[in-house]
Amino acid sequence: MLDIRNLSKVYPNGTHALDAFSLSVRQGEVVAVIGGSGCGKSTLLRLLSGLETPSQGEIRLDSNTLKEPDPLVNIVFQEPRLFPWLTVADNIAFGLRSLDGDQRRMRVEQVLKKIGLPGYETRWIKQLSGGQAQRVALARALVTEPSVLLLDEPFSALDAMTRADLQDHLVDLWSEAGSTMLLVTHDIEEAIIMADRVVVMRPFPGRILEEVKVDLPRKRDRTSPAFAALRKHLSELLALSLSDLKHSVTA
Repeated sequence: MLDIRNLSKVYPNGTHALDAFSLSVRQGEVVAVIGGSGCGKSTLLRLLSGLETPSQGEIRLDSNTLKEPDPLVNIVFQEPRLFPWLTVADNIAFGLRSLDGDQRRMRVEQVLKKIGLPGYETRWIKQLSGGQAQRVALARALVTEPSVLLLDEPFSALDAMTRADLQDHLVDLWSEAGSTMLLVTHDIEEAIIMADRVVVMRPFPGRILEEVKVDLPRKRDRTSPAFAALRKHLSELLALSLSDLKHSVTA
C-alpha cells in the first residue's frame, strides 16, 4: 500500500504548494488526481518520486518510508524525456544496468511487445512519432516492474485519437501487471477511463476537495449515460475547486 500522511510542501520563496494531503492507495489500485493550476498536482508527484522533499508529512510504501528516489517507484512525465543518442532498446534498458546482457534484451523484447512496438529495438528516437515515443517512455517505466507507477499528464501532448488509444492500452498493461498507479491529469474523461477513484483538488494551497469512486465496469464505455453522469459530476466539482482561484485573483 502507498500511504501518504499529512503531506505539505512550502518552497523557499514562500509558495505553499501542498497542504495536509493524506491518501492511501491500495496495491493494484489506480487513483487519478485532477485540479486546476496551483493545486499542487505535479508537486505531489515530485514528492512521491523523491525528486523533492516534503516540508511536513510522511510517504510510506508498505513498511518502508520513502525519503529519496526508490527503484520500486517510477514516473512518466508529460514529455517522453528519452535520450536521443540512444536507440529505443538502450533507452528502455537504461534502468536495467544491474542485469546481464541477455536478461536486458529479453526484458526489452517483452515490454516492446506489450506496448505494441515489437522490432523497434534498433530505431532512433528521431524516427518515432509522438505516440510511439510516449510508448517507449512507458516501456522504460514498466520494464523495471515498479510497485508504484506515477503518471504526470502522460498523454496531454498527443492528438485525441492517439491519446484515447494509449489510455486504453495502459489500462490493459495495468490489468496484466497489477501495479499501483497514481495519475495526474487535467482530462476528466482520462481520469474516468483509467481510475478506480478520482481525487479533486483545490488550489492555494493544494488540498483535497473531494474523492469520487468510479463505480463503472471495465472496459469503460465513453458513450454510456453513467459515464456522462460521472463526467458531469466531476466537472461540477472541478468548477467548484477553481472558484478558489477566481477568489484569490479578485481579492
